[in-house]
Amino acid sequence: MLALHLFRESFRFAFSALLQNKLRSILSLLGITIGIFSIIAVFTFIDSIQISLENDVNNLGSNVIYIQKWPWTFTKEYPWWKYMNRPEPSMSELDLIQKKCKDADAAAYSFSTSNTVQYQNNSVDNVNVTAISPDYDKVMSLVKIVSGRYITPNEFSSGANVAIIGSDIAAGLFPGQDAVGRTIKILGRKTLVVGVLQKEGESMLGGSADICALLPVNYERTLIDMKNMFIQSRIMVKAAEGVSNEQLISELTGIMRGLRHLSPTEDDDFALNQTSMLTSGFAPAFDAIAVIGWVIGGFSILVGGIGIANIMFVSVKERTALIGIQKSLGAKNYFILMQFIIEAIMLSLLGGLFGLLIIYAITLLVGDSLGMKIILTASNVILGLTISALIGLISGFIPAYTASQLDPVEAIRSTY
Repeated sequence: MLALHLFRESFRFAFSALLQNKLRSILSLLGITIGIFSIIAVFTFIDSIQISLENDVNNLGSNVIYIQKWPWTFTKEYPWWKYMNRPEPSMSELDLIQKKCKDADAAAYSFSTSNTVQYQNNSVDNVNVTAISPDYDKVMSLVKIVSGRYITPNEFSSGANVAIIGSDIAAGLFPGQDAVGRTIKILGRKTLVVGVLQKEGESMLGGSADICALLPVNYERTLIDMKNMFIQSRIMVKAAEGVSNEQLISELTGIMRGLRHLSPTEDDDFALNQTSMLTSGFAPAFDAIAVIGWVIGGFSILVGGIGIANIMFVSVKERTALIGIQKSLGAKNYFILMQFIIEAIMLSLLGGLFGLLIIYAITLLVGDSLGMKIILTASNVILGLTISALIGLISGFIPAYTASQLDPVEAIRSTY
């Protein structure tokens, strides 16, 4: 009951202080509002980027290992010209991996090139034309067909001139029409559209399934020069249930070294990439942005904290006689102390709440206009309120302690 009484009295005094000194209170709380807004806005932006990035990474497959010529992260110890001399992964290596790798659930081969896709007078430029092997849909979760079908085993083996196209290509070539069953031109050859992929949206990692065309690898190999140095191939291996990426990488390393007849003293001439390499690469940038947010917000919160302390000192001065009466009636020092500390915390929380409301309003106004969803997470709301409460506690302690130590007789005599 004492705690409830303290809270009720402190709320009444805090609210009264705000109403009696509106301009002073608003100016004092403005620092807290700006500080919480600066810090939580930065964290909200970072969290939204990370959520969007994680979604894009999950589309690539968090349990998929990419066997490629080039690594996704480079080391200074390994010179670039050694990467250049590495061979590209091949279909024959895929076949042997499928036979030998026990920790794999599925494996697929692909390579890509950029070209223009045409249908009569309509065309879409810079299409990611990707050659794929039969199990590509089992390895890559982004293959979601909304119209038509997947490429059949016979079409894969015979190298049939068929394709699955992204939603943006379908909309660009066949506005308001069904693309399935139409014949388009890819790399100068007539190709039958057998499926359309579900719209994916922009990806933070670059590229999108919306602007890609999937062709059987045996078909696309007849359309381009595979010796072209800009054609980069990859073998994608998905880990079996219960198998970690580390286990799969260990097995694939042994298989690939055996396939390429590397001696124990020779370096690997292949790269085993995984999506965690992408997310970890962004961590330093996120940390730097967070530090900037703390610095900017910290100065504003410092000013706001001084403002809260100023309000509380004035409040103590105005209520000196009342404090004397309370103490003469038996109020303990801790009661007076807690009364003013709770009041300071509530004032600070009010300023922080305004900052959070501004951020929430911005998330509603911005929506998906930035190419990703901006989300004010519950953890950031809790962080903002916690910081506000701590600032209120720190700023209000000295005024509250001063009030608790007043002599009741001298306090009652005060005529302020």
